[in-house]
Amino acid sequence: YEGFMHADGYAGFNELYRTGKVTEVACMAHIRRKFVDIHKAQGSAIAEEAIKRIAKLHGVEKDVRGQPPDQRVKARQSRSKAIFDDLETWLHTQLTRISGKSPLAGAIRYALTRMKKLRPWLDHGFLELDNNTAERSMRPIALGRKNYLFMGSEGGGKSAAIAYTLIETAKLNGVDPQAWLTDVLGRIAEHRITKLDELMPWRCAEASA
Repeated sequence: YEGFMHADGYAGFNELYRTGKVTEVACMAHIRRKFVDIHKAQGSAIAEEAIKRIAKLHGVEKDVRGQPPDQRVKARQSRSKAIFDDLETWLHTQLTRISGKSPLAGAIRYALTRMKKLRPWLDHGFLELDNNTAERSMRPIALGRKNYLFMGSEGGGKSAAIAYTLIETAKLNGVDPQAWLTDVLGRIAEHRITKLDELMPWRCAEASA
């Protein structure tokens, strides 16, 4: 794989980034979650304010959801960037006013570190503010893994990854995965290999629109 990868700060991913083929993009949901936990536990006014500022970014994303990438970038540059920059500056200021050993300080340091890795989101309309959608898609896989245990081989794992990707892609495009697979498997043998993109889930969604 080459491209961008949304993730938290898990050190195990560093080897992927070292290759230069994968560009790390942080996730605002992980940043927000730390402030939510602190606010619930301590009623922190700073944590509450951080949550409100992050909500403004999500508000912009809600307004441009479903729009072409170039329109999303335009909105992010004209609206989100100022909110993002102000949040970063504000967090730096708050960090100087609280104990460096407090949980809140830890959350702020995490936020500032991860926000540096989130900036590509401002410049690329195909990136998201968080990776909640991907994490929801991964949940059935994690649950299933505990039940059927292992893939049998590395090749089996790759095949399963491809199958899961296609199934989740169908879901994201509002297409019934079982119906789509039934249709594609019935046609693929006679379909030209140079036009396999015509069988993708989003093409099915376009045809039924």
